[in-house]
Amino acid sequence: MEENPARDVETGSEAGGEDALVGNVNKLVVSPPGYSGPPRKGHLVFDACFESGNLGRVDYISEFEFDLFIRPDTCNPRFRVWFNFTVENVRETQ
Repeated sequence: MEENPARDVETGSEAGGEDALVGNVNKLVVSPPGYSGPPRKGHLVFDACFESGNLGRVDYISEFEFDLFIRPDTCNPRFRVWFNFTVENVRETQ
């Protein structure tokens, strides 16, 4: 399966892959495959870079579907008990 593009809003660099689970997502724009340019309304911006944030990676599946990868709990890597993140730039029909 082709990996979907995701860009950090602040740096403009692409993110993704297994190494992305090391830290929290920080203002990550997830846009459709093949799209380049500034984010449009509906290109979701995920952020978990705050105390209690817990989102490691986001993959674009379709306009209305995303795969979210939650980071393991700090004190017990076997569990993923909680999740906390924000989503911005959502269209009304999305």
